[in-house]
Order: sequence, then structure tokens, then C-alpha cells
Amino acid sequence: MSKALTKTDYHFPGQVSVYHGKVRDVYNINNEKLIMVVTDRISAFDVVLPEGIPYKGQMLNQIAAKFLDATQDICPNWKLATPDPMVTVGVMCQGFPVEMIVRGYLCGSAWRAYKAGAREICGVRLPEGMRENEKFPHPIITPTTKAEMGMHDEDISKEEILARGLATPEEYELLERYTLALFERGTRMAAERGLILVDTKYEFGKHEGKIYLMDEIHTPDSSRYFYLEGYQERFEKEEPQRQLSKEFVREWLMANGFQGKEGQQVPEMTPAIVSSISDRYIELYEHITGETFVKADTEHIAERIEKNVLDYLGK
Repeated sequence: MSKALTKTDYHFPGQVSVYHGKVRDVYNINNEKLIMVVTDRISAFDVVLPEGIPYKGQMLNQIAAKFLDATQDICPNWKLATPDPMVTVGVMCQGFPVEMIVRGYLCGSAWRAYKAGAREICGVRLPEGMRENEKFPHPIITPTTKAEMGMHDEDISKEEILARGLATPEEYELLERYTLALFERGTRMAAERGLILVDTKYEFGKHEGKIYLMDEIHTPDSSRYFYLEGYQERFEKEEPQRQLSKEFVREWLMANGFQGKEGQQVPEMTPAIVSSISDRYIELYEHITGETFVKADTEHIAERIEKNVLDYLGK
């Protein structure tokens, strides 16, 4: 079976610190560059699951790189290079402590809240009488706070962001403008692939006083996609949509009694389950990019990454 990279512990030249996130390990080089290693860890309900998913990190990194390149005319982004299939090197930014969630359709956690009676999310009023997976009159932005490891992200409104000084009014206006423009570009690119970009999240930071797009973009970990074909028919019949997202992992967990709540146990991730999740991610990659996925060698992943990063830093 293919191997998965779930942990890294590098000591690169000029390394100042390392941050181990839910999925990514980020190495600070001389407070100037970040080396982001996208591991094969998988998280759901803000919990890192016990087994890694082979090729997941490679897929996420390559999808993000593709979309960062395709949107750099909209706003500056942090990417400098991808020296390894699982690594992106970029400029170091001071991140805003919020994630900009943008939604084009009512589904997922927003639908669960709506069904329970909520008519406002993050200060945004929602129309009455909406149904699951219905398109909003226009995309809405529902930010969350950026949680620390093991903590849950929390909804926050524009007014709260400004009141807490998490961004200035001018900064937030630009964050909103970038968010909607990126979502519009992502929506158009998805439609060309026969997909609907349902919702996604963006993270931004500042570098030398300028706002940059950071982290991943339009990956199945940060986004939800529906298949365009059959969407309307399924919506009218109130049938579940065919999705390209990590939602299938959440659904598997929920079906096995796990939603990240205290006292709940993650169900056993057998080799068959792990392999099926890996296969689904490959399907996601090929649909989203329109390219055949080429598997990198997984025999000595950690050593390969170290060599490729050192070669890059030595240039």
C-alpha cells in the first residue's frame, strides 16, 4: 500500500520556527519565507483523524498552486515556488486572524443552522423559504475566527471583526472585494469543468503593508463543489447533490457516530477506508483540474521533500 506522510521534523538552513497545523507544517525561514509542507493528514470537525491519506497532500498542494497561478491578476498571493509535489514556498505574511468564508448556495453547516431556525449567519440576513442546496440571490460572506489547533472556528460578523480590531475598515473592504472576485473566478473555472463552486474559504495576510492571499485556494479541503449536470433536477426533487468535496468524509464519520463532540470516538479507519478516501481525492483532483493525476513516489517521502527543499534554498 502507498505510504502517507503524517509528520515532519525538518531543520532547514535559516529555520526560525515551525508551526504544525491540522494538515500543513509551516517552516519559517529567516522570517522572510515560509516552507509549507502539505502532509497527508486529514481533519474533519476540527479533529485530525488517526490515519493519513496517501497522495492527499500532493493533490491539495498541486490544486492550490494551479489556482494561485490562475488568480494572481486579481490579488497578490504568497506563492514563490513549488519545489516538491507536496511543498509550496512563499513570502511570509502576517495573517489576519479570520477566514473569509464565501457561500453561493445554502448547504452544509449553513443549511443545518437555517433548518434549525437561524435566519442570520455572521450578521448576514438570509431570505425566508429557502431549501437545502438552493442558490443565494448573490454570494454571501460569513467569516470565522481562525482557531488554534484543537479549537473550533467560530462564526464572526463584519461588525465584530471591526470592533475587535482584527482588521481596519479599509482592510476589511479590500478583503471582501478580493473574496468576491476570487469566488467569481473560481465559479467560472469550475463551470468550465462541469462543476459548481458552492462555497470556499480564503485566508489573507499582510506583507510589507500589502494584503496577500495565503494558504490554499479552491481545493476540495477548503471548498465544496457540486456537479453541474443534474443539479437542477436533484434540487427540484430534494435529492442530495453529487458533491466533490471533503463532505463524503464527514458523512462517513457522522454515519459512524462521530461529529467531533466530547466523548465521541473516531471510527476505525481500515486500509480499505483509507484507500477509498485516497481514490476519491484523486477523482476530485482530476475533475477540478481537468488533468490526469500523476502519483509521486511515496517510498521515501520525507527524504525526497528534504532534498528538493534544500536544492531550492541552495539556489
